[in-house]
This record gives sequence, C-alpha cells and structure tokens, in this order.
Amino acid sequence: MKRSPQQARPESRTPPSAPSTTPTPAWAAADDSAAEPIGGLQEYYYELCMEKSQEIKPFILHILQEVDGEIEKGLAGITLNVAGNCHLMPVERVTGEDFWILCRILENNPYINGLDVRYNLISDVGASYAAKLLQKNTTLKHLRMTGNKIENEGGMFFAAMLQINSSLEKLDLGDCDLEESTVHLGHMLKENKCLVELHVCKHDIKNYGMKQLCDALYLNRSLRYLDVSCNKVTQDGMVCLADVLKSNTTLEVIDLSFNRIENAGANYLSDTLASHNRTLKVLSVVSNNIQGEGLVALSQSMKTNPTLSNIYIWGNKFDEATCVAYSDLIHMGRLKSDNTDVEPFVVDGHVYLAEVSNGLKRHYYWTPGYGEACSPSSNAEHRLRTCRLSGHGSWA
Repeated sequence: MKRSPQQARPESRTPPSAPSTTPTPAWAAADDSAAEPIGGLQEYYYELCMEKSQEIKPFILHILQEVDGEIEKGLAGITLNVAGNCHLMPVERVTGEDFWILCRILENNPYINGLDVRYNLISDVGASYAAKLLQKNTTLKHLRMTGNKIENEGGMFFAAMLQINSSLEKLDLGDCDLEESTVHLGHMLKENKCLVELHVCKHDIKNYGMKQLCDALYLNRSLRYLDVSCNKVTQDGMVCLADVLKSNTTLEVIDLSFNRIENAGANYLSDTLASHNRTLKVLSVVSNNIQGEGLVALSQSMKTNPTLSNIYIWGNKFDEATCVAYSDLIHMGRLKSDNTDVEPFVVDGHVYLAEVSNGLKRHYYWTPGYGEACSPSSNAEHRLRTCRLSGHGSWA
C-alpha cells in the first residue's frame, strides 16, 4: 500500500514551495510497492516556517538534514535530537513557536519514535503542543523535555493526555517546576498502561507529592523506572514508598539520590527489600544524609534479597561498619564492582570506601561528541532493554 503525502505529514494551508536547493529525499512506502516522492523534513520545516512567518533556525535545519539522510537510508526508530545544550555547534534554543513546528512535523511521521528537546525555551504553551502531538501521534515512544520552563499548567497538560495515550513509554520532565503537578501525574499513573520510565527530578517534590506518586503505584502495572532525585523527600515519604514496594511487582529502578531520607528512611526501605519486595533491581540513595546504621541495613537487605543487584550510596556518612559491610558484599561477589559507586581499600588495617565513576545515569546532561559512550571512566547506567533509544542507552 502506498503512503500518501497526507498520511506522511499533516495538512497545511497551501504554503509557498521551498527553494529548489532544499533537499527532498523520498520517504519509502511501508511495503515493496513503488514509493511516492514526498518532500523531506527540511522542506516541510521550510514550508511551515513560511506559513507562520517564523524564523528558520539553521540548527534545526541541520538536524533535520541529518534525519532526512537516515530516513533515505531506510532507517526507522530515529530520535530527533534538538537539545539546547549542545556544545558541538552554535545553538539557538528552541522556543514555543519553534516547537509547534516540530510537533506538526512529527504528527504522522512513521520513522521518528524519539524527541529530545532538553534545555530549550519551551514553556507551558509548548507543553500544550506536546500534549496535542501525543493525541495524534502513535509512534512516538520517547519524549525528553528536561530543563525547559514548564510549570504546573504544562504538567497538567501532560497528565491529562497520558491518561489516554497508549504509545509513549518514556517521559523526562526533569528540572522543570512541577511540584504541584505531582497530584495530576499521580492520577495519570493510575490510568496509564504503557509508560515505562518517568523522570521528575528537580521539582521541589516533598512528602505529599511522593505520597501522590506512591498511591498511584498501587494500581500502576507498567512503570519500571521512577526518578525522583534532587527533591525534598524525607523519611515520611519513604514510609509510603516502602509500603507500596511490598505489593508493587513492576518497579525495577528507583532513583532517590539527593533527597533527605536519612537513617529512618533507609531502614524503612531495607526492611521491605529484605522481607517483601523481589522485583526492584536498582536503588540509588546517593547524598541522602544516611549514616552508618541506615547504610548497613541496606547492605544487610542484599544478603536476603536475591533480586537487588545495583546500589549507589556515595555522598552519605560512612563509618567503619559501613565500609566493612560493603567491602564484604563486593568481596563475596554479592555486589559486583560495576554495580555500585564505591570501592573498598585498606589503610593501616582499616577498610575505607572510595568513590568510583559508576552512577545510575550515564551522560544524562551531556553526550559524547562522537562514537559510543562506553568509556570505562564514564558513568555506568542501568538500561531497561525495552525502552532504549535508537542506537543509545537511556537518554544517551
């Protein structure tokens, strides 16, 4: 069956034709029949800019040229990466109106399943465009909007749309300002059946917001990776999380780094992990003001829990008992050296722990200039096999 131009891209109001110098690679049909020549993404971007009297951004045009080349080679599952923190070339950050055009381009595009627009100038209005895109697009699997100016209204747009969306698997709203939106995100998680990974780091989330997320996780059966790092969750929030982990059989990765859970919160988690939960594989409690008692309790839970394989603890308060406990786990092979961020060493008969460059997130804020991000000195990362971006790890 041939793919018509109307199927390949949304209708627009008779914009002027692009100049003849604009590349126009063909989009192949889904089957073996002859493909109809359809203008490339560059041409369609040009047309929409003309229609909206919008400035053409050279950086966006360059990215679309690369994607056109990948499509021409027959590739699919492509990520459109228009990150505003790229250091490899001059970048003019994407505004809300630029984002409207990108959303129009992606409405019916069958080749692109990831969109990365982190650290741009997209606001709540841009979030409404993204929500409308999710209403129409059924191929987009990964959306990263980290570090944009999205506040509570924008968070409500996402929460409302994701209650009915059945395709998006991975959403990153980190480093925005969505504290009050955790109520709406909680309602969304009760209804959503396809989201696998959710990042809500740096949102000033406190215990009430954590409780809203945990209440949803009693019902949710799809989420496997929850990132609530860099918030203000204390031991009271850990009471809720420890309780939900007794019955939740889906969550595999939880990032609690840079919160305030302290010893009491660590003890709540360790009790659940030791006696009840057999699903969680990765736990990060980096920089949570946990002292020896709580850290040792977490190490002891690994001796009875056969599933928990990765634990990251640097930035807490180590005593000698902590150092001995994690040294023993590593030396007995229960905790592999690549699955933690500490390494034991001995001085004058005393065991200490040194930090090593293994972390839960690899290249979260930046990516290598070229090649794969696989250097031993790079931060390690736990990967969910079902939600990798094309050619990358999680948000690489």
